[in-house]
Amino acid sequence: MKVLTLVTQKGGSGKSTLAANLAVAAEQAGERVFLLELDRQGTLARWIDRRTSETIGFDRVGSESALDGALATLSGQNFTLAILDTQGNDSPLVTAAIRAADLCLVPTRPTPADLEATQPTLEAIQATRRRFAFVLNQTPPRSSRLNEAAAGLKVLGVLAEPSIAQRNDHQDALGSGQGVTEFNPSGKAAEEISALWIWVQRKMKG
Repeated sequence: MKVLTLVTQKGGSGKSTLAANLAVAAEQAGERVFLLELDRQGTLARWIDRRTSETIGFDRVGSESALDGALATLSGQNFTLAILDTQGNDSPLVTAAIRAADLCLVPTRPTPADLEATQPTLEAIQATRRRFAFVLNQTPPRSSRLNEAAAGLKVLGVLAEPSIAQRNDHQDALGSGQGVTEFNPSGKAAEEISALWIWVQRKMKG
């Protein structure tokens, strides 16, 4: 079983929305997916409550020992992918989620504050020697700032492709308990999420 951890020590980066969308895209591609929510805000729990499909597993985890136990159980139940949605701070639980990952995905918006906030997250990941990639999230569809942010992140590490633009489908899908690839399969948001999942899958297998 592969483990994908979404992590950044800054709130508002869109981790939970990205986790939900990647879970759906992965499930549609044939993975047996389980979401573990480590964030007390409960965004994913509310999303799961709104879902009519029950093909994606879900639970909430509040401690390091509970996380270790959950991952061991899931691995024994033939799940192929666990996606961990972490809270936006530095804590032993977040560190445990990083340590468990085959790949850490670090969402960041293309703003100076968000880009600066990636440094503590990067240091935490490097301390555990886990593989990671940045993903530019909630980006303007067209902006010179996007190219500048991408160039800066490539200096720090790997940048996932493509960037995920701020589109209405993301919030509309979240509100209906769906992923964007379910809500509007032919939309640009769905196209970007599908491409990002393919990139992530290749990275975890590499």
